[in-house]
Amino acid sequence: AGESKPKPKVFMPNLVPPKIPDGERLDFDDIHRKRMEKDLNELQALIEAHFESRKKEEEELLSLKDRIVCEERARKEEEEARKRAEEEARKKKAFSNMLHFGGYMQKSEKKGGKKQTEREKKKKILSERRKPLNIDHLSEDKLRDKAKELWQNVHDLEAEKFDLQEKFKRQKYEINVLRNRISDHQKV
Repeated sequence: AGESKPKPKVFMPNLVPPKIPDGERLDFDDIHRKRMEKDLNELQALIEAHFESRKKEEEELLSLKDRIVCEERARKEEEEARKRAEEEARKKKAFSNMLHFGGYMQKSEKKGGKKQTEREKKKKILSERRKPLNIDHLSEDKLRDKAKELWQNVHDLEAEKFDLQEKFKRQKYEINVLRNRISDHQKV
């Protein structure tokens, strides 16, 4: 028959069951409950961390939206200010053109007649009063003299204006006095 080969021995470690202390009994339900509480606490901590980060992100988003709105508002205000400035410049240019009698003369030529001659007289008087100011070639001393001369002209004109206003007030008063006298005489 056959020779039987010896079977190799399988090494089995000595497994010793864990020793349970004699005085205590293990409560597997208690261990399971503690593990579940620990897992629940970790999960709640993760959820709170998530909500905190989400809250911060929402605050950042709101601040970013506010900044965008403010920048948009500022951009619109700058655009409106630029448009207003352009409109003002256009109006000033049109006004200065009118002051140089360009538009003035065209209007007066259309109307013609007596008004035209009065306007021509007014233009002539204004051109005599308003002399061209050539100061480009003047030295500093001559510029000072010219400034003094112009100041004296303004002073004289203001004095004349004041005198005329006072004369106007006096004449208005005299007219009122005379009207009152007339009305008093008519009553009698």
